Order: sequence, then C-alpha cells, then structure tokens
Amino acid sequence: MSQAQKIMVIRHGEKPKGSLPPYGVTTAGEQDVNSLLVTGWARAGALAVLFAPSRGPLQSSGLATPNAVFAASDDAAASSKRPFETVSIVAQKLGLNVNTSFAVGQEVQLSAAVIATGGVALIGWEHKHIPLIANAILANTSAPQTWPGDRFDMVWVFDLAADGKSYTFTQAPELLLPGDSTETFPADGA
Repeated sequence: MSQAQKIMVIRHGEKPKGSLPPYGVTTAGEQDVNSLLVTGWARAGALAVLFAPSRGPLQSSGLATPNAVFAASDDAAASSKRPFETVSIVAQKLGLNVNTSFAVGQEVQLSAAVIATGGVALIGWEHKHIPLIANAILANTSAPQTWPGDRFDMVWVFDLAADGKSYTFTQAPELLLPGDSTETFPADGA
C-alpha cells in the first residue's frame, strides 16, 4: 500500500466574527457568514503561490506541492464553506479536485484516507479539530492539542519517517500576509 510521503494541514482563512462587518463574501461577491473575509480570500490566493510557485522554489523547504487536496465538507451543521474556499485556489492552480468526502467530526476517517493517497496531500480544516487530525496521523498526542483561535498563518507538516510507518511533525509559518507570525504553536504544557 502506498502511503503519503508528506501531509500538510492548514486552517481555513480569516472569517467573520459574527453578524457585524466585516462580512464574509462568496466568490460571487455576495455577503455570507459561512464564507471567508476578503483577507481570507487574499490568504487563499497567497497559499496557491506558497504551495505551487509560478517561478522558483517553494518558500519553505519543509513544504511541497500537493498532488491531492482535501477540505471539510460543508454538509456539517455549521455549513462553513471556508475550508473549501481556502484550498480551492491551490487546487485550481494545480488542476486538482478538492476531496470533500469528510465532514468535521470524521477526522480519523479523513486521516486514514489521506495517508492512503500516496504522494503529498494538503488538508484545509476547522482549527478546533485539526489536533484530532494530527493525533490520528501521529498515533499519539505529541502535536499541540489546541490551535489558537486568532491564528490563520501556520502549516502543520507530517513527513513519513524512515521506518515507512510513522510520521514526524513540524510546523511551518506561512508568512504570507501582514501580521503573520514566525512563532510556532507550543505543545500543551510548554
């Protein structure tokens, strides 16, 4: 069975904080509380260059160009379109379809499917549930168990270890938009 060599997980881009401005906006320019803010769309566009540069090497040697892209299904109760919207531009640039077969709450099943893809996979997800993906990939809780609610600027990277069975974990700051931080997330208790 072929295993993914690298799995990269990102949080969806910036979102509205409620029903007051600034509002989320769809690709058609319509107000939508379940869509990205304009800043989130800017991040989504910048992510396309981060993962698939038009010229030159990748910005970070820890990243790779994905051959499979996954996002949380918007069939969940929250109906958030943000994970899909965030990775859709990367997928479009690479001529890939976004796999939305899994909803928030199905992180174990998602992780198994992603591991089985082979190659390099990118996942766009909801931040509160990303640690569950990490736990399933690593088969332990060594990754941070919380994703800060105010951070949209990090890539969690899982590389297939030399044993061909387990994964190592690192974090790569995106550094795409003003205000993005170089600070990685601390492990719990750190």
